[in-house]
Amino acid sequence: MQNDQSQEKQTRNDQATSASQAEEDSAELIPAAMLNALAYCPRLFYLEYVQGEWEDSAETIAGRRVHQRVDARSEPLPLATELSEAPRVARSVTVSSVANGITARADLVEAEGGLVFPVEYKHGQAPDAERVPGGVWPAERVQLGAQMLALRASGYACEGGAIYYVGSRRRVEVPLTAALAEEVRATVAEARRLQLAKTPPPPLRDSPKCVRCAMVGICLPDEISAETDSQESADPETAEPSAPRAVLRRLHPPQQDGQPLYVQTQGAQVGRTGELLEFRSPDGEKRTVPLRQVSQVCLLGSVQLTAAAAQELCRREIDVSWMSSGGYHYGSLSGFSGMGVQLRLAQFERAREEQSRLSLVRPIIAGKILNGRTLLRRNVASEDREAMDSTLRVLKQRALDAEQAESEAQLLGLEGDAARLYFGALAGLFRPRSGPQTEFDFRGRNRRPPRDPVNALLSFAYALLLKDVRIALSGVGFDPMVGFFHRPRAGRPALALDLMEEFRPLIADSVVLSVINTEEVTAEDFVRAAGAVALQERGRRAFLAAYERRMAQEVTHPRYGYQLSYRRVLAVQARLLARTVQGELTTYPSFRTR
Repeated sequence: MQNDQSQEKQTRNDQATSASQAEEDSAELIPAAMLNALAYCPRLFYLEYVQGEWEDSAETIAGRRVHQRVDARSEPLPLATELSEAPRVARSVTVSSVANGITARADLVEAEGGLVFPVEYKHGQAPDAERVPGGVWPAERVQLGAQMLALRASGYACEGGAIYYVGSRRRVEVPLTAALAEEVRATVAEARRLQLAKTPPPPLRDSPKCVRCAMVGICLPDEISAETDSQESADPETAEPSAPRAVLRRLHPPQQDGQPLYVQTQGAQVGRTGELLEFRSPDGEKRTVPLRQVSQVCLLGSVQLTAAAAQELCRREIDVSWMSSGGYHYGSLSGFSGMGVQLRLAQFERAREEQSRLSLVRPIIAGKILNGRTLLRRNVASEDREAMDSTLRVLKQRALDAEQAESEAQLLGLEGDAARLYFGALAGLFRPRSGPQTEFDFRGRNRRPPRDPVNALLSFAYALLLKDVRIALSGVGFDPMVGFFHRPRAGRPALALDLMEEFRPLIADSVVLSVINTEEVTAEDFVRAAGAVALQERGRRAFLAAYERRMAQEVTHPRYGYQLSYRRVLAVQARLLARTVQGELTTYPSFRTR
């Protein structure tokens, strides 16, 4: 009996050991480079590793070039049991340690006398040894320590390593001490904890690390800190946060070099030749554009895209939109980034509950009403200002009411009433330079199809804006189909419709007003059939040019004080919405012009 019990106990122990080993083996190994990021800035680690977000900078590109030169001469490292006493150098060596939960790729491993010595290349300058202990940055010491532990776990004898700083041509040796090993293990444990967190760690405050960080435009450290401070100091009676007063550091990266590319020649084909996009018109004309100069592609009407071009655009994560010649959005194509899983989970959770949705969309609708009010105030003729004043007062009150709306139905009613007042006043602002044109009489919104030139332009402008907002939201990691104000419906990007509300007057309506009053688009640019009105090719080209000028126009951010383009504004607001959805901010700071 005792033998049977002992055997059963041993079996249970073996099963527990096997289960524990299986769990350990299946645990995700943290890359040593990500431990570097965590030691440098926990928020950087979370955004890059947990959220999957990334943006290149001059620093990261230069670092990648250094590693490309090292990796180009990749040489295998013999097994630990096969190492000879003779000196040997192996490059781009990948090793792992399940026990420590890490995987690492050493740029170079020197082997001699049975010992191995990893060397990590860094393109920057070595720190001053009197100011930084050991002459190695702490984050880089952790990364090198992880490589040394992984080599030991793979059976190699390793007692130290080195960092080679390309910028100063200095090699700094680092011994593998018990303290360094414990520092690596503690960093791995913190990485595991952050993987389970629903919100990113708070940003660094006034840190010089942010200035040259590739992720600064994603992290928004100064903006998030300023919003957090203003929301924490909100008036307890109104719960109304104050706008940040200080002008923040201009930390966001400059506007991308790439520009949107529109193709509207019917029957044209877009293909790829090497690093170029090639356009073939039906008459045989060919034109090319470097892929590096393209940020997105919009195909209007009957335009073909070859498989080779589609694959390369996906690989580069360049968005492609298919639209009708009138602006109806058929669908999109984009690369697989794999980011934003945690954000989407938070988005779906917030979308289920009415009060949670309401808290997100109240500032958006209030911002829309106030921005529409600003457009009317700035463009009203002096002789009409007195009549406009009553409308402006009512719109301001509607915005205040929207901020305090207690239900979605109440907010929808306020938004609808404000839209009626706004479009009624907007009708008096269309004044072509050469005098009155009855073709541009505007008696309110109509669509599907638009029945007059003004509504045709508005519908086209809203379609273009929706495309750009959807791209901004997807770039953050949102699912554009699940909204908070616009209810989810098949074929409708509800979240993109939500966020674009505050930008309709500032971008779309402003462009329509401009092209009509400056006569960039005239009555001859429209075609009428079966009660519908649509732009012809010349008019579309002129309108697209005006729309892109507006998107590229730099404005002063009303909350943060620095200047950036409207296209960049969309990206910043999408990220602020993401931080609000994930609970990092309590109230979404909508974009409101003064």
